[in-house]
Amino acid sequence: MTMPPPPPPDDVLPNEPHPAAEPNPDHDPEERTQEARAAQRELVAHTPGFILNEATSFGGSLVGGAQHGVSGGVARDVFMGGKTEHHHYGATASAAYASGEIPRERLDELAATFVEGPAFASALARLREERVLVLAGAHATGRSAAALMLLHRLGVPAVHALSSETNPAALSAQLSSPGGHVLRDLPLSRNRPLRDNYLYAARDQLKKIDGYLVVTVENSPFLLGVTPSRWEPPEATDVLRAHLAERRGADIDELLALGPVRHFLSRGAHRPAEAAKFAAEVAGYDGGEEAAARLTDFGQAAVEQQCREWLSDPEATLRDKAFLISLAVFDQAPYVLAAELADTLYVHFQRLQHPEQPPEIPVFGLAAETRLERARAEGEVRDEATEWGSVPQYTAYFKRENTPRVLLTEVWTGHPSARPALVAWLRELARDGRPVVRTRAAAATALLARADLPSAVALLIDGWAVSKSFGPRVTAANALTLAQLLDAPVVLRLLTQWCTDSHWARRWTAIRAFGLLTPLRPDLVGPALSALAARARVDNSTAAEANNLIESTALLLSVGGRRGEMLSELVRLLHHDTASVRALALGAFVRACDNAEEGALVEWYAETGMYETDSARDLATLWRTALGDRAHTRGALNALHTWVYVAQRRADAAQALELLLPALIVTADDHKRLSHELLNLRASDGGPRPPISDRLLGVLIPSTPEPSRS
Repeated sequence: MTMPPPPPPDDVLPNEPHPAAEPNPDHDPEERTQEARAAQRELVAHTPGFILNEATSFGGSLVGGAQHGVSGGVARDVFMGGKTEHHHYGATASAAYASGEIPRERLDELAATFVEGPAFASALARLREERVLVLAGAHATGRSAAALMLLHRLGVPAVHALSSETNPAALSAQLSSPGGHVLRDLPLSRNRPLRDNYLYAARDQLKKIDGYLVVTVENSPFLLGVTPSRWEPPEATDVLRAHLAERRGADIDELLALGPVRHFLSRGAHRPAEAAKFAAEVAGYDGGEEAAARLTDFGQAAVEQQCREWLSDPEATLRDKAFLISLAVFDQAPYVLAAELADTLYVHFQRLQHPEQPPEIPVFGLAAETRLERARAEGEVRDEATEWGSVPQYTAYFKRENTPRVLLTEVWTGHPSARPALVAWLRELARDGRPVVRTRAAAATALLARADLPSAVALLIDGWAVSKSFGPRVTAANALTLAQLLDAPVVLRLLTQWCTDSHWARRWTAIRAFGLLTPLRPDLVGPALSALAARARVDNSTAAEANNLIESTALLLSVGGRRGEMLSELVRLLHHDTASVRALALGAFVRACDNAEEGALVEWYAETGMYETDSARDLATLWRTALGDRAHTRGALNALHTWVYVAQRRADAAQALELLLPALIVTADDHKRLSHELLNLRASDGGPRPPISDRLLGVLIPSTPEPSRS
């Protein structure tokens, strides 16, 4: 017999879609806005690769979510709402922290050219004695290669790579095979430190299996009781010599004595990877003019000199120079964009140089291949992602990756008379209807800001930031986000100040920028949340600004390695003496939960979060508070629907919800609220109640909550 559903609790409004954000009274009320997650995806999709490469050096990620879960036959402790439950899952559960053996061929190939560096011998001796070693060093100094070679030098039968998402507290549980283990680029934070007792447990396990472990980390304050081995990279000359010995075997001293090689080595420190790339060029030297030219062209100095010559060449036409600048902005993008928009820049140049003459653009001109050859660029057909799917496009790009940034910097700082035309052109691009064009305008502006921040802000960014229209403000937010990725000076301070600026549009821009920035720069999560909370404390936001504040704060919860830390900070904000700050914490949490995309909070919780004591406790606290807060109850229940729909298709999410729901019930009203929602829940397509709802109702039935206090 089917029981009739109970009536809804008094604090639950009828099921309804999320209300749309109210427009700022200063806006155009018909203006279309863009949700922050969509804006972040668009930014990543269209930003030049060399800028995003800067983000990954700080631990940023272009795709959220961890890629691990519960393995078959493994017992793990699950922490829910302050209590620990032990669960043993069978072979149907999802995969554990990803681990695999590194191919022997890869290790042998690396060993053939590896240079030990000044700290290698002492690190090897320590690893041999202690079995576990933490190798700390700066980004891109070769510490990951060093970790592999330390194990290789020990002569272990195999080297197993552990997932960087491994919880430090669960480190010893991942060590099950004899031989070597390497955990590269372990992300650490205040809520996720690496403690000495974790390493003691790992060492005990390694003794049992006759194994060794090397963990590589950035230089970090979250090594508690741990004394790392400090990694220093080898000299570029040694790296070059090792690679030449492998590739050429002979005449190495003669090659090192070549003028371009000596010039390269004289230009300060080089990363090992850069020295290895240069070695490949040197190894191909055959004494001919072309080979010599390739060596000369390799260095940054050569690129800078080439850009100066291009822009100052009296024989080159304005149209040629406009194409070079446009190609720098649209490097690695469809050629037709660079060519089309080069002509619009050419018009601006003509108006600047010959204001008395009407601008003219030749209808026909040189072939694409000829123009690219003159620009030392290349083109090839690649698949270009669109909202309808991939389409083939002829893509153009400079042969040297650093040419775009050098060229734009030279235009901005070396030819200030071109600024009026360049500024007018970038403003025009920012109004273009194509997302890739608008994003590239922001990326170019970020490069200009890196070279001369005050001018870029005054001439471009601030004008976009104070616009009444939505689009220019997004361009300003994108430009500031990318400028921070490029380490432009004082951008973080500017964003923090703008969060509490007297102009509502500057506040909106800074708030959106913080949301876009933190998934790419996880190390800035703390400063970003502090700035956003400072804005919330003022408590005079319009509905549109408050919605933007919530969306941007919610994006902070998409930062994979920092989600536990963020949950802890949101719980802390629940105790703030300002109601608007508490509302921000709950609103952001609910918004982050109401997301079923890949890598969403629900997936992270099912795969990782529920196995971390602090994270599981904090998440349960936020859920209980949101469900019990009348202003957020309906939104929290809608978010819970999202989690149930995910649980319908993912076994690990279903297990997570089965453990989470009882922790959300403290009073009879809590039980009534959740039971009512699960009984009345429709499938995501509007069909009958999904089977997972009945399974979750079964979890609630045994609950005996305390009666509500009247």
